[in-house]
Parts: sequence; C-alpha cells; structure tokens
Amino acid sequence: MNSRQGTGASGERRPVGALEAEVLAQLQAAARPLTAGDVLAGLGSKLAYSTVVTVLTRMRDKGLLTRAKHGRAYAYAPVTDAHGLTARRMRQAMESDPDRKAVLSRFVDDLSADDEALLRHLLDGDQHAHPNSHQHAHPHPNAHPHPHPHPDER
Repeated sequence: MNSRQGTGASGERRPVGALEAEVLAQLQAAARPLTAGDVLAGLGSKLAYSTVVTVLTRMRDKGLLTRAKHGRAYAYAPVTDAHGLTARRMRQAMESDPDRKAVLSRFVDDLSADDEALLRHLLDGDQHAHPNSHQHAHPHPNAHPHPHPHPDER
C-alpha cells in the first residue's frame, strides 16, 4: 500500500493515487489548462497548496501532464484523454513482462467476440468498421500536440 497520502475535506487521509485521479479528472474536464490554484479551488478540500503543486509535479514527471508558464505560475494539462491513459497503462503492463508473446496471447484469448472483431478491424487499419470506433485515439483538447515522452518511454 502506498503510504504517501493527502488529507481531504473531511480530514481523512486518502492515497496519493486517489488524489491524482481526482486531479486528472478535473484537468480533463477543464476547457483550458489549470494552475495549481485552480486545481486546489476545484478540489474544494483542505489540501495545502504545496500538496497540490507536489501532486501536479509528480504527475508531470510521470508523463501524465504538460505544463506551460501562465503568468507567475504554471498551468497544467493532461497529455492525453482517459482512453489514451488506459492504453498507456495496458502497454506498460505488457512491457513489464519479459514474455510479450504470452501476455498478448492470453489477452487475445480473453477477449469477447465483439472485442476480437474490433481489434481485427483496427489491426487491418479500418478505424471506422465498428460502431464504437469513434471513441478512441482522440487527444484531449488541452493536450500538448507533441508531448515529450517520459524518459522511461523512449
């Protein structure tokens, strides 16, 4: 279990992962990049400003966010949308196992018939062959057009 935690409005401690998820959801819902002060106000909690800055900095270091100078502060935006983050997690999980073939084989074996058909269409380059194909590969409107990959992803 992760011992790093933040304190919420109720005074209860919450895992940093939960705080990161809240921050990411707020940034994805925003129409523009947000400063740490914007994020703090949106969270409506009793977090310290420095805690929010630390979380944003760590998320940027993980390659989840971009930042740009906005006056005297930095404004943060997600690198991609929720679908892109899920795809990144899937890829990282696959890359963490030395036997990629076995991982992919088991993944494909567990797909539903509909998901298998969709995957076949996508692999064939037919992005419009499935009714749900419009739900993927769209960057977040605040995302940096050419995000720099995290050093671990080069």
